[in-house]
Amino acid sequence: MATTRLPSAGFSITIRIGVTADASAIGRLTTCVGEAGAIVTALDVVDSDPTTVVVDLTCDTADSAHADQVVKALVDLPGVDVRKVSDRTFLLHLGGKIEVSPKVALRTRDELSRAYTPGVARVCLAIAENPDDARRLTIKRNTVAVVTDGSAVLGLGNIGPAASLPVMEGKAALFKRFGGVDAWPVVLDTQDPDEIVAIVRAIAPAYGGINLEDIAAPRCFEIEARLRDLLDIPVFHDDQHGTAICVLAALTNALRVVGKQLADVRVVVSGAGAAGTAIMKLLLRQGVGDIIAYDRQGALHPGLPDLNPAWQWLAENTNRDGYAGDLRGAIRGADVFIGVSAPNLLTGDDIATMAPDSIVFALANPDPEVDPRQARKHAAVVATGRSDQPNQINNVLAFPGVFRGMLDAHAEQFTEEMAIAAARAIADVVGEDKINPTVIVPSVFDARVAPAVAAAVRAAAQAPAVASSGPTDLPEMAAEAAAPTPPLAN
Repeated sequence: MATTRLPSAGFSITIRIGVTADASAIGRLTTCVGEAGAIVTALDVVDSDPTTVVVDLTCDTADSAHADQVVKALVDLPGVDVRKVSDRTFLLHLGGKIEVSPKVALRTRDELSRAYTPGVARVCLAIAENPDDARRLTIKRNTVAVVTDGSAVLGLGNIGPAASLPVMEGKAALFKRFGGVDAWPVVLDTQDPDEIVAIVRAIAPAYGGINLEDIAAPRCFEIEARLRDLLDIPVFHDDQHGTAICVLAALTNALRVVGKQLADVRVVVSGAGAAGTAIMKLLLRQGVGDIIAYDRQGALHPGLPDLNPAWQWLAENTNRDGYAGDLRGAIRGADVFIGVSAPNLLTGDDIATMAPDSIVFALANPDPEVDPRQARKHAAVVATGRSDQPNQINNVLAFPGVFRGMLDAHAEQFTEEMAIAAARAIADVVGEDKINPTVIVPSVFDARVAPAVAAAVRAAAQAPAVASSGPTDLPEMAAEAAAPTPPLAN
């Protein structure tokens, strides 16, 4: 094998090859690709003549360097002419991944006069007289802004607004595909919280919800808290709350598998950024036994100096015994490890020191905190964020249904009750009679998920208690979150 990583569709290439027309030609190509560590997924004959066959060979590779190695191996074969190499991921992105499509045909003058001038003026005046009609008579009823400043994009870091746009387009496509929600990327060329808040407040009238995306912690806490105070539509930071919902759902079923109760377990969370903080807050709300939060400063406890407000809050509300050692020591005897941080922090031997029937969620992408194959030798349940491993914890299980439910309920805010309801709905889609160590969350393509989450969120939004319940943020923390200390991940 030319690589230690597993090939995946994310690094799929199509190679146009001319090869001599003999009986073993195609076999030589596929054998070469296989020996180079790639996986052939398609082979199509494009053209031929009495002496030559032209084929398009499509294969999955592990990364860009591996793709180059595969191509070189083919180039070195006698009688092979490599004519063109296409990266299928880049081809998919040509011209972007989303578009605007009108819902009315506009085929006649009659239709035009009602959709636009002069007929549209009466609709405008109706909304001016009763602004709430905007939800009924415009795209506001089904539209979400996907807002980013490009400061914490996937595992890539602060790459800026333009480079973040492919991710935001993908998010919008997922909203439509899984929740029927019309979402649009709003990428901002500023990372100043005051400017971001002002811009989002100014554009909010056109949207029924705001999805904050890939904004670095702790700035994201402040932005979310301020926008929630200012706007009458839900503000949802998916890196925080979508991740927390999915982790709670997965942990609910993982604990069912091993026969433990949340109130009795000790959890170690590696990564106290946006995702880790939201996960810990939701677990605390649900009565978890104890949590140790670990980040670049070490295990968070009140004695650590110079903690930013987000970490200070965690130090005061977790780690009841004041553990101050390293990550390996923290997981010794722990029931659950949740990683939202950096790759290769732990080994299988470290997982062996956890409590019996341990649970490991190693969610760093593309390389998790511990090799899942090694973790499975010692842990009862292992989950990752990868699509090529069992138990993929993916936010797409949550955010389409969450926004579908909030939009349908005309909700004005996102609440902890909604988060808990969504997590329960995701867990219950699997069914207690179906769960096992390799099936603790439903497939992202399970058609039951988004409707179940939407129904649960809608019910929570319409429950009388929601009107008086606070949002899932830390207002006392957000007001001071100005001088960040970089976390491991967001």
